[in-house]
Amino acid sequence: MTDVTDTLHVTVRHPSARVTVIAVTGDVDLHTSSTLRAHALPVLEEQAGPHLVLDLTHVDFFDSTGLSTLIGLLHAAHGAGGSLSLASVPDRLMRMITMTGISQLLPIHATVADALAGQPRDEPADNARTGTETSA
Repeated sequence: MTDVTDTLHVTVRHPSARVTVIAVTGDVDLHTSSTLRAHALPVLEEQAGPHLVLDLTHVDFFDSTGLSTLIGLLHAAHGAGGSLSLASVPDRLMRMITMTGISQLLPIHATVADALAGQPRDEPADNARTGTETSA
């Protein structure tokens, strides 16, 4: 039997002024996708031309609500003149993303370093923030 949790851990870091990496740990589903949105949307709204990288290394489960959240974040990023990309996507999630066609809509990278290499170069963020948030 699979353990289902209502907790999603999100770590936000800003390697540069316009690039944000959000590391996600846990399950992204009906109960937790709002936590991911709550951390990602303000980043997209606060930055000029934001480039958001989701590090999915430690994601255990992703359901259709999570996939819908990805699409919503992609639209928000494009609307803000920025981009969304995924890094370190687990095999099971990669199959879902490929089967649903989402892989045609956003860049997917093997590692966060690969994703960052493709982002615009700018000065390190003066107010670089790193923090961990946990919510249900």
